[in-house]
Amino acid sequence: MMKGLGRTLVSAYLIAVLAVPLLAANAARKGIVDNSSSTNSKAKSKSKSKSSKHKLAPSRYRGYAPTYADSVSADDPTYDDPVVRAAAVDALGRYNGSVVAVDPNTGRILAVVNQTIAFSDGYIPCSTIKPTIAIAALEENVISEDTMLKVGRRKYMNLTDALAHSNNEFFEELGRRMGFDTVSKYGRLLGLGELAGYNLPDEHPGSFPTVPPTYGGVARMSSFGEGIQITPLQLAAIAAAFANGGTLYYLQYPHTPEEIQNFEPKVKRDLNISNVLPEVREGMLAAVLYGTGRLSYDSGGDELPIGKTGTCDDHINPSRIGWFVSYADETHPKIALAVLLRGNTRRVKGPTAAQVAGGIYRRLRAQNYFGETAKATPAPPPAPTLTIGAGK
Repeated sequence: MMKGLGRTLVSAYLIAVLAVPLLAANAARKGIVDNSSSTNSKAKSKSKSKSSKHKLAPSRYRGYAPTYADSVSADDPTYDDPVVRAAAVDALGRYNGSVVAVDPNTGRILAVVNQTIAFSDGYIPCSTIKPTIAIAALEENVISEDTMLKVGRRKYMNLTDALAHSNNEFFEELGRRMGFDTVSKYGRLLGLGELAGYNLPDEHPGSFPTVPPTYGGVARMSSFGEGIQITPLQLAAIAAAFANGGTLYYLQYPHTPEEIQNFEPKVKRDLNISNVLPEVREGMLAAVLYGTGRLSYDSGGDELPIGKTGTCDDHINPSRIGWFVSYADETHPKIALAVLLRGNTRRVKGPTAAQVAGGIYRRLRAQNYFGETAKATPAPPPAPTLTIGAGK
C-alpha cells in the first residue's frame, strides 16, 4: 500500500517538475504569437485610421504626404492681395495644397497660399502638360483642330474632346509623332525648367529632362509630364500667357505699397502662339463645361473660366497629385490660377483641385471682383519675338 502511494507521489512530482518548463515554453511561444497578433491588430487599426479622409494623421504609406494639413500657418500674407488671398484660403480649406494667383496682364503675383509648396523644387505636372503639347502639335502642323486620332478600338477624338476628357492615348500619340526634341523645345520655351519669377530668392526652377524618360519615353512625357518637375509658379505663368494671348511674363511679387504703385511688367518672351491659342482654349473651356474640370464652373457668374486638370502619382515627392490650371474670365481675363493638392487618398485629384478653383471664382464674383473696372496697365516693354512654329 505504502509502495503504491510512494510510486504515485513520485510520479506526480516528476510530472509537476517536467510540466513547469513545458508550460513556460508554451507561454513564451504564446506570448510571441499574441504580441504579433496585437501588433498586426494595431497596425490594421492605425492604417485604417490613417486612411480615413477625416484624419489629419500622416499617410499609411511611409513618406507620403497627408491629404489634409494646415496649409497657411507658415505663410507671410503681407504682400498678397487680401481679397484674392481670402478667397484662395477659404476655397483650399484644410487640404494639403497650394494656390498661386497672378494677374495675367502684368505678371504680378496676387496671392501665394502655402508658400513652402509654391516655392519648392516642383512636382510632376500630370495632365496639365497637355495644353503645352497641344500648342506644340498645332504649331508644328502635326494636327489641326479637326484632326481625329484613334484612342481606342473603335473610338476617335479631336483635340477639343481630348483636352476636355484628358485623354492620354491622344497626347501620347502626339508625343510620338513630334519626338523628344520638339516636345522639349516647346516645354522649355513655355518656361519649364527655369525660374518663373523675377528676383524671387526662395524660388526653385523645377526640372526638365535632357533625355526621354526611362518609363514611357516621350509618349508618357506628353500625357503625364513624366520626368518633368513643375512648380505652381511656373504653371501660373503659363496660364497667364494663355490668357493674355501669348506673352510670358516674369512673375513679380511687390513687397511695398510703393512697389505696387510703381509696378512695371517685365516680359520674358513673346511666344507668338496667338494663332493656335483659340483651339487650345476651346478644349480647356470644354473641360470646364462638360469635362474633367466641370467642378470649377460658376453657374451664377458671367465670367467664364477655362482650365485643365491633372491627376497622377509623384514618385519623386511621394504623393498623389491633383492639379488645376485656369484663368477667368475668357474674354477679359483678370486672374490666372494654379491649384495643387497633395495627399494619399482618392480625394486628391484634378477634379478636386478644379473644385477649389471654382470656390475661388465664386467668392470673387460675390465680391464683384470681376465686375470692377479694370485699371489701365502700363504698356509692357518690348521683348524679343520667338517664332516657335516650324517654318512660321
